[in-house]
Amino acid sequence: MINSKNSLIHTPMIQQYLRLKKEYNDILLFYRIGDFYELFFDDAKKASRLLDISLTKRGHSSGQMIPMAGIPYHTVDNYLIKLIKLGESIAICEQIGDTNTNKGGLVERKVVRIVTPGTITDESLLQERQDNLLAAIYQEDHHYGYATLDITSGRFNISEISDISSVRTELHRTSPVELLYPENFIDIQLFENNRGLRRRPLWEFELNSAKQQLNLQFGTQNLIGFGVEDASLALCAAGCLLKYVKDTQRTNLPHIRSIAMIQQKDTVILDTATRRNLELTQNLSGSNENTLLSILDQCMTAMGSRMLKRWLNIPLCNVNSLLNRQQTIIGLKEYYHELKPLLCQIGDLERIVSRLALRTARPRDLAKMRHAFRQFTGIHFILDKIEFSYLKKLQSRINSFKELQNLLEKAIVDTPPVLIRDGGIIKTGYNSELDELRTLANGASDYLEKLELREKEKLGIDSLKIGFNAIHGYYLQVNRVQSHMVPLYYIRRQTLKNTERYIISELKEYEDKILISKGKALIIEKRLYEELFDLLLPYLSELQTSADALSELDVLNNLAERADTLGYCCPILNKKPGIKIIAGRHPVVEHVINTPFISNSVDLSIHRRLLIVTGPNMGGKSTYIRQVGLITLLAYIGSFVPAEQAIIGPIDRIFTRVGASDNLAAGQSTFMVEMTETANILHNATQNSLILMDEIGRGTSTYDGLSLAWACAENLVKNIKAMTLFATHYFELTDLANKQQGAFNIHFNAIEYNKTISFMHNIQEGAASKSYGLAVASLAGIPNNVIQRAKQKLEELELMYTLSNDKVISDSLIEKTVKNSLEFIFEILIKINPNRLTPFQALKLIFRLKEMVKR
Repeated sequence: MINSKNSLIHTPMIQQYLRLKKEYNDILLFYRIGDFYELFFDDAKKASRLLDISLTKRGHSSGQMIPMAGIPYHTVDNYLIKLIKLGESIAICEQIGDTNTNKGGLVERKVVRIVTPGTITDESLLQERQDNLLAAIYQEDHHYGYATLDITSGRFNISEISDISSVRTELHRTSPVELLYPENFIDIQLFENNRGLRRRPLWEFELNSAKQQLNLQFGTQNLIGFGVEDASLALCAAGCLLKYVKDTQRTNLPHIRSIAMIQQKDTVILDTATRRNLELTQNLSGSNENTLLSILDQCMTAMGSRMLKRWLNIPLCNVNSLLNRQQTIIGLKEYYHELKPLLCQIGDLERIVSRLALRTARPRDLAKMRHAFRQFTGIHFILDKIEFSYLKKLQSRINSFKELQNLLEKAIVDTPPVLIRDGGIIKTGYNSELDELRTLANGASDYLEKLELREKEKLGIDSLKIGFNAIHGYYLQVNRVQSHMVPLYYIRRQTLKNTERYIISELKEYEDKILISKGKALIIEKRLYEELFDLLLPYLSELQTSADALSELDVLNNLAERADTLGYCCPILNKKPGIKIIAGRHPVVEHVINTPFISNSVDLSIHRRLLIVTGPNMGGKSTYIRQVGLITLLAYIGSFVPAEQAIIGPIDRIFTRVGASDNLAAGQSTFMVEMTETANILHNATQNSLILMDEIGRGTSTYDGLSLAWACAENLVKNIKAMTLFATHYFELTDLANKQQGAFNIHFNAIEYNKTISFMHNIQEGAASKSYGLAVASLAGIPNNVIQRAKQKLEELELMYTLSNDKVISDSLIEKTVKNSLEFIFEILIKINPNRLTPFQALKLIFRLKEMVKR
């Protein structure tokens, strides 16, 4: 309907929709109409595109049909999962009124929750073995405050960062699914391609407001007790984050009880390149297969898997904490097989507790919690046998919860339904009033059977039977051929093809009685269910503490099993700088190859800081330097390591520069990426850093690459004095060991025989004798004529390179050249750029060639 000004007069329902949509302009609004959630206007177009659902039309706006798309309410979770993965947020608008009591038939509606990627707690929407982090970032000049919250556990962390490179590293480490940032944020390139970005007004990051919000949440006067009072930038981010969570959840958040400061000095820092190159949780192809986590993670619970992943991403520097973990693993090695079946039945207690705190826990959550409590006695029985102090402390944090177990045993049926709306959750005997109403409702079947038999006999209608459906309720059904026998007090309700359906006053009265009793029973069940939350919530703090302790027990028990099964040793954490590993192995490669893995040792110390690693392609250089990094990393999470012996000194950072790749999105070539990562190492490494560098300089010309590789290696050993493994194909770089104190050569060898090559894969002292590049090319299937031509060209290039650098020509090189003829040599001399070969050098070469010919 259009008025004289050609503007739309909307229906009452669309007007209601537009009022609600105005409050949630930036997110999708799921508007409940009967059994569907409907979306209108631009939301409908967007949902149709993202969810691949039909786009229809309803009503008019400005002379145009209103776009509409809808999804069934009972399958909403499937669609929410898709939208959450795409970084979208959704406001869920439910019908909270009754059409029979609302004038004009318009149902009252209200947004009851907002589903966002970073605030979801529903089990069906979450990845069970991965943290789901909401983050906020704040910037002043070139300093940053960063906050993360896992609403599924209540874990709230902040940090302050002073350089953009570290911010990029932290964003990569935490991988938030949703990120809040102020409208004046400058370095937007840090995350502009991420999903789940939320631009927030600047006032939400105001410091005093943030402190007030946090103190109100924690019930404190100040934040001194958390050690974060002076972290003003981080607190600004935390304040915005907390406000956002409260706005979306619209309920109390009692499980968020503290906030912790993450200090870089307390951890072994791993930058983005290192996490990628060491393939900790994701391989270079982007999948989760054949990663360190995939080998290590045999945890019995999802919460244990999440904790193990956090440990791998944040190795500790605190030696006492690491020794506690080592001692606990030693203690558990004898008992891990007994604990595994008990831990397996704990479930994801951490996330169940968070849903309990938010009062969104479903009946099966409480049943799972009850089942977890049943395992605690057995866990304590096993832990009582192990006499290690840290394990005793861990055990003391796991409460038995006998009182809560008894409560849930009495209150919840053995196998409850998924949702409270269906009833049938509260166990018989828990509430007498509920039992009476159920008895009345359950007695219906006996009554109906008797009524049916009585009417059959009285009327002589053998086809008569009593049925029920949701529309007409209870009815008496008779075949049409016998319908003439129906008495007048039978009221026809429905006519079908071969049957007639009737009601009688007696049946209708009993139906009302049953429906009333069922309705009352459901109301009482819902009330009792809410009361259970009231009875459980006082134990929230103890439940969180126990869940955290069980997660850690699961991780340590898992590491004990891995150490025993995979043959790992307990590393020695030394105060003296250096890394000494005897018979070390790559934890992933040894697991995936079909042949026995050849172990290798490494020895780095204050007198042996740079190891230049040479050898053939496929000889094992990259695997070797990576395995040193992984063994060191494992030692710094408290794990045992794949080696016969490992002595690891203090490490503050692990750097890697491995492999070559473009970053086309950022306009960076392979060489630019290589140099950027190398620059990061040279600027940030210290003498306590472990540096793993592979093939520096190969992205540019030979001379430039060799020069850069030489300068980088020299700087690392001479100025930075870091512990460095430097793999290279530049044989000239091995000369650095003769010129620079602390630099040593090690190499992998190979054997050529009958045009084949065998890789020995074992490390030896000294430099490699050759690179075997042509042999590897032949092995790869390069045609023989190409290999032969390459050999000729190699001899030519080696001679030219020697001449251009005015080096002493080796007899072996000249001997190879003489075989081709002196004419070939003179031809080369003529072709050489005069600027590279002086007349004196040419005469000297000719003289030496003549001497060689005489011999």
